[in-house]
Amino acid sequence: MSDNDDIEVESDADKRAHHNALERKRRDHIKDSFHSLRDSVPSLQGEKASRAQILDKATEYIQYMRRKNHTHQQDIDDLKRQNALLEQQVPNCRPLPPQHNCHHQHHLCRCPISLLSLSLKSPKAGRSSGWRPAKPLGAGQQ
Repeated sequence: MSDNDDIEVESDADKRAHHNALERKRRDHIKDSFHSLRDSVPSLQGEKASRAQILDKATEYIQYMRRKNHTHQQDIDDLKRQNALLEQQVPNCRPLPPQHNCHHQHHLCRCPISLLSLSLKSPKAGRSSGWRPAKPLGAGQQ
């Protein structure tokens, strides 16, 4: 065996070791990313779960958050419309006569608009503030 053959063998071993180290680093990064994703989903925090379960529950949670954001945006749009209606009524307001039994002067006004006529929406009573997964994780599932 010549010196060149020994160098090539060492070089191949070094390449293999380097490749193995890179692959180990890649797998560790994927594992850490799955742990981070698991801990970002409320129903999985601190739980053991397979990668498939983590992906399923993360997908459910993202869909839930999208629906929640859409509903909140609708509420914001409704409130903006109601605010615009009230702003239009401000020029029509006139001051109330001073109250003799009040100790302070308040700048109150009497407006021709009824707040009830705006059909103001209160926060939706049927909405749940917390997210729940479609199916709970079984203790033996992985």
